Amino acid sequence: MDWFVAEDYGLARVVLQRGVAVLYVVAFVAVLRQFPVLLGERGLLPVPRFTARVPASAAPSLFHWRYPSDRLLRAVSWTGLALALAVVLGLPQQGPPWVPMLAFLVLYGLYLSVVNVGQVFYGFGWESLLLEAGFLAAFLGSDRVGTPWITLIAFRWLLLRVELGAGLIKLRGDPAWRDLTALHYHHETQPMPGPLSWFFHHLPGPLHKVEVAANHVTQLVVPVLLLAPQPVATWAAVAVVVTQLWLVLSGNFAWLNWVTIVLAFSAVGDDVVAGLVPVLVPAQAHGPTPLWFAVVVLAVGAVLLVLSWWPARNLFSRRQRMNASFNAFHLMGAYGAFGSITRRREEIVVEGTRAADPGEDDWQEYVFRGKPGPPGRLPRQYAPYHLRLDWGMWFLGLGSSAQLSWFLPFLDRLLEADPPTLRLLAHDPFDGERPAWVRARVFRYRYSTWEELRRERVWWVRREVGALTAPRCL
Repeated sequence: MDWFVAEDYGLARVVLQRGVAVLYVVAFVAVLRQFPVLLGERGLLPVPRFTARVPASAAPSLFHWRYPSDRLLRAVSWTGLALALAVVLGLPQQGPPWVPMLAFLVLYGLYLSVVNVGQVFYGFGWESLLLEAGFLAAFLGSDRVGTPWITLIAFRWLLLRVELGAGLIKLRGDPAWRDLTALHYHHETQPMPGPLSWFFHHLPGPLHKVEVAANHVTQLVVPVLLLAPQPVATWAAVAVVVTQLWLVLSGNFAWLNWVTIVLAFSAVGDDVVAGLVPVLVPAQAHGPTPLWFAVVVLAVGAVLLVLSWWPARNLFSRRQRMNASFNAFHLMGAYGAFGSITRRREEIVVEGTRAADPGEDDWQEYVFRGKPGPPGRLPRQYAPYHLRLDWGMWFLGLGSSAQLSWFLPFLDRLLEADPPTLRLLAHDPFDGERPAWVRARVFRYRYSTWEELRRERVWWVRREVGALTAPRCL
């Protein structure tokens, strides 16, 4: 079956399988550390309440079957983590093709169970992106067989939807993308700045315009070249990787950039890489493709081709949807990011006090791990790890009423000094003791200038603009 096998893509398969598996490791670690507090039986948005009102047909998940406690969650998480680590080590790939296929399908099913009950804490486009990538990775085969062309094309189609969807939503959305001024604001107002974001923001204005123009080229022109013959496809992939690494340096976007980098390797040919860095190209000595494997891949390819109608239509729609799933299994979705740019940053600052009748000087601030807090605190680098509570706080600062459903219970957990909840924070000002009161205020943030940084040693300048909640007690 020479027509079925892509002989020049051994490196592509290695990176796709192990890279996707690494991101599943990150995802399941985040589930273990955050899901029980956010969504467990005593979580801010408990899964049992969700499954009681949403049928399994609308959100397929193991947790519809049983969620009397967090034991099933831990079993799902540890199983997923162990399987993902096995793929990273290359163990399933050494067997017949059904072994890595089963491993990735189990990973996909377990994480689908988490995402489908994750509510606002899992309502991000990169959740669907990771699910779809994991599903496709199941049909890459093992070291005993060649890499199927059909699967590689499916990966490139996924990458094209990610990049082209993001480029089109920008052109159709905020005028700041069209007049090339988007980065005058974005580094300052993005959901979770990184340690270098302050410096990116202070780059010269003309350079920001060059960045935006280059972004348009990378997202609107380069994706089409991924489908071109070699070596054009490989160099198009390199352009995607370089752009994504630039984004990694400039902010924290969970694993969005990293999964896009992994997907880009679906277009990287061994011959091109061998001419530059021969040591990176794995030796290939595979046997014939089993008939059953070819039939399965062809059948899956046919199903994906049918499902592609919805995202393809969306790309050409004037009402393009961003990060939309067209089925409950998160396959063949629509992707995109930052169709609109926020011009100013408003943050929710949570404070508590142990004073029964507090004055203004008695309040102390809870510090979150990733979102901006005290002005003198330099933002940290967390991506590809996803801080779901911190992202929720960003949406809350945008005025999202959907976030209030978990935020008030979160304040109650602080009043209880709930240890699992406090572990999600960077700093508890009361060292595990219960406060008497908590409150949430709204502040407008901006980056400090070079002069303010030198004089006051602050990365942010903030001023209060209002109250989100009145002081609250148990």
